[in-house]
Amino acid sequence: MTYKELLEQARTCIGPHCKACPVCNGKACGNTMPGPGAKGVGDVAIRNYEAWQKVRINLNTIAENKEPDTGFDFFGKRMKYPIFAGPVGAVNLHYGDKLDDIRYNDILVRACREAGIAAFTGDGTNAEVMKAATAAIRAAGGAGIPTVKPWDVDTLKEKFALVKESGSFAVAMDVDAAGLPFLQGLQPPAGSKTVEELGEIVRMAGKPFIVKGVMTVKGALDAKAAGASAIIVSNHGGRVLDQTPSTAEVLEQIADAVKGSMLVLVDGGIRSGVDVFKALALGADAVLIARPYVTAVYGGAEEGVKLLTEKLGKELADTMKMCGVSSLSRIGKDNLFLPQSRYVRF
Repeated sequence: MTYKELLEQARTCIGPHCKACPVCNGKACGNTMPGPGAKGVGDVAIRNYEAWQKVRINLNTIAENKEPDTGFDFFGKRMKYPIFAGPVGAVNLHYGDKLDDIRYNDILVRACREAGIAAFTGDGTNAEVMKAATAAIRAAGGAGIPTVKPWDVDTLKEKFALVKESGSFAVAMDVDAAGLPFLQGLQPPAGSKTVEELGEIVRMAGKPFIVKGVMTVKGALDAKAAGASAIIVSNHGGRVLDQTPSTAEVLEQIADAVKGSMLVLVDGGIRSGVDVFKALALGADAVLIARPYVTAVYGGAEEGVKLLTEKLGKELADTMKMCGVSSLSRIGKDNLFLPQSRYVRF
């Protein structure tokens, strides 16, 4: 199967709002929710993608002729690439009823492990989703990261019991999911957390804790104060708040503020290995990619996940080679064309 064939196959069973576009740039789906689009006018997903395209990299092949090492150490696990499949929920609602969350996570977790990376799994109001996701991670030898919603403490205790049984090497919370419509008005409630509340949750989790949904330096420092081991710079693909900046626009400032004290991951519009390289050069340790992995699962199941992962990994390795760096640790701001400002501005 080629990547073109994967997309063609996905178009037969995905939708109706997702078009399995050659490049997932947010333009075809716009503000379709339910569906894969963004909230409000729908331009945040588009801005996420376009911002990465405005970052330029420096070509330099006057360097040691050495094959790039794309390996990444993540909480004691060696990953083939600094790439993770991002968490996605309610796939049958947003992408079509060929799959539900239980089947989707089962395919994704196993296939990511076989591809040498790991998947973040989603959560939902249906308790069976987290049960099945953690079961899939347990079956994959703990090679996955469950992502819980910002529930109340009692609900989180139940979720974390499942996380512990999964054997996962870390756990995440998408705190920005507080803005999702389906979490509004629930009993028990789900929503925003104070630093103190988040600190209690981190201690309760008992594993390296990742806070997803950080878009400001203050948010990053608050997550650090709460005891988080890592953050994910993310605006939830534009699905929780209209008119936010792109993740590429805020990444460098956030990474500069916390680099060295916690891991920094980023998602939002990253669609190629070149984009992965740019994210690492701006200070990220690794990236998450969500929507394209949905297309990969719908279009090719395990084979699709492997195909997409290898495509991204080869593009990253090629970019490293052409920029004169042989390991991820050597990727930095010197590899970017930033002539006018310390921080990227678009």
